[in-house]
Amino acid sequence: MTLVSTSSGKPKKPKKPKNQKNWHGMSRNQMILLGAGLALAGLYVVGYFVTGLRMPANATVVGVDVSGMSPAAAQQKIDKALTPHLDDPVQLSHGEQEFQIGPDEAGLTFNLEKTVDEAGGSRSWNPAGMWGLFFGDHEFGTELDVDDSKLRTVISTFAGTIDEPEVEPQITFEKAKPVARKPADGRVVARKDAAEVIKGAYLVAKEPVAIPTVVVEPTVDQTALDEAMETFAKPAMSGPVMLKSGGKDAELPTTAFAPALVVQVEGGALVPSIDPKKLAEPLQDSTTGLGKEAQDALITIESGKPVIAPSKPGLGLQAEELAISLLPVLPKSGAERSLQIEAKIVEPEFTTKDAKALKITEKVSEFSTTYDPAAYRDINQGRAAQLLDGTLVKPGETFSFNDTLGERTVGNGFTQGTVINGGVFREELGGGVSQVVTTTYNAAFFAGMTDIEHHPHDFYISRYPVGREATVYWGSLDLRFRNDTKYGVLINASVQKSAPGRQGVMTVQMFSTKVWDVKAGVSSRRNFRKPGLQYDPTDRCVAQSPVQGFDIDVYRTFFQGGKKVKSETDTANYKAADEVRCEEKPKEDPDD
Repeated sequence: MTLVSTSSGKPKKPKKPKNQKNWHGMSRNQMILLGAGLALAGLYVVGYFVTGLRMPANATVVGVDVSGMSPAAAQQKIDKALTPHLDDPVQLSHGEQEFQIGPDEAGLTFNLEKTVDEAGGSRSWNPAGMWGLFFGDHEFGTELDVDDSKLRTVISTFAGTIDEPEVEPQITFEKAKPVARKPADGRVVARKDAAEVIKGAYLVAKEPVAIPTVVVEPTVDQTALDEAMETFAKPAMSGPVMLKSGGKDAELPTTAFAPALVVQVEGGALVPSIDPKKLAEPLQDSTTGLGKEAQDALITIESGKPVIAPSKPGLGLQAEELAISLLPVLPKSGAERSLQIEAKIVEPEFTTKDAKALKITEKVSEFSTTYDPAAYRDINQGRAAQLLDGTLVKPGETFSFNDTLGERTVGNGFTQGTVINGGVFREELGGGVSQVVTTTYNAAFFAGMTDIEHHPHDFYISRYPVGREATVYWGSLDLRFRNDTKYGVLINASVQKSAPGRQGVMTVQMFSTKVWDVKAGVSSRRNFRKPGLQYDPTDRCVAQSPVQGFDIDVYRTFFQGGKKVKSETDTANYKAADEVRCEEKPKEDPDD
């Protein structure tokens, strides 16, 4: 050590320099900070180990008080409180609508262990969790395992009754006048938000919770609709369009193209378009002077043999081309409201080649039934035969009697006659047509057609072959058979009208290429049922004699080249037909 002399002559110790460092070169302040940091770190580590030993102070889980409990005790208490309610449905509402969603249906499973852990039942490095062990109020919800696929499905189900899609503006044309459909906002379920609402409500909500929805605006507004009405729709209906083709002119009236015209939203704007299919028929009707109609091939029966009348091409305007070229002309007026268009060859829909390919070459079946003289039968059966005659059933097609004839109305050429309704005879339009049905059914039976639908009469009528007959009723009963051969089938139907002292004859023939030889047979009658007695004083009554009911099997056997190929069995169940007397029921004699 170096001593420094002073004026008194005594040596003097040198002063220690400020901020002198010690203990590995750290200053005193740094050592204080380090000590404080180590103390806090120690407390933090202690806090980590303390969390998970007890639940936070003033803590509830779905309303269950678990303050300060051990996690195990909290788990038991929550389990006891919530287990009875695990199957309780989630209640939802939208306006006056209410929905109940089962947790299993929604894919929701309560996870008790995870719920307690998230509420403070597990160790955590989060300082807030440590603080919460002793201070503050804490409310915790449930933790769930969720099958998202199930949840999406159940949301889609109830959303289907809630969603109201936006309405895009549109202009249609009725009776050649533009009719505007105004745009309107839609409202749909917010799927993601609804999922969160359902999960949050399970085991928690005591009252129905509202289903979240969002407003969906249309892409085109009212201003654009008003503009389209003024610039296109109204001018389009201002008058006919003059069509010019091959030196000839023809007016296309607004009534011809208005039903095919529509202005609707496409690509975020209102765009006009014309449907060529809807335009085709009125175009042909309005422009006959500009072309010639194509003729389909026709198969007829002459001298008992099928004859093909060849198809012929026509000359006409093409609806597809006109639909495109017509649109730019519609907003125009005066002389500009005209269109030059070329007439082209129009091929028939059913050509000679198509007709020949069906190989309708011979008669494959014929069946006739007779009826007693009756004017209504002559009318109704004659009209039915007229509508049925010439019907072509192509390979794989199914014939429908009701579709072919249409409803039996006065406008369709039918008159009042006797029918069976409710097990008794009644007077209704189309009476007697069932004889045409029975005759057609038998012709199809022997032609080998596949029986799709037929209905025997309620009770047996002796003029028909037992078990092998059929009836129809508009809107409920039909006769249908399918052509499962590879050849076409042409139906030829005719009626020889009755006359005094002479029965009428109903005949149906089927022409094709013969595939099957068909033979019919029947079982003996069984399960006999006795008729009763009815009295009917109304003006609709038709008296009838009693008829016994029974069951019978009908056999159809198919042969090819003399060998049996297959067979079918059909059972007819006939009810007993009560005796009907058109009078008041006699009063019972007390002495009887």
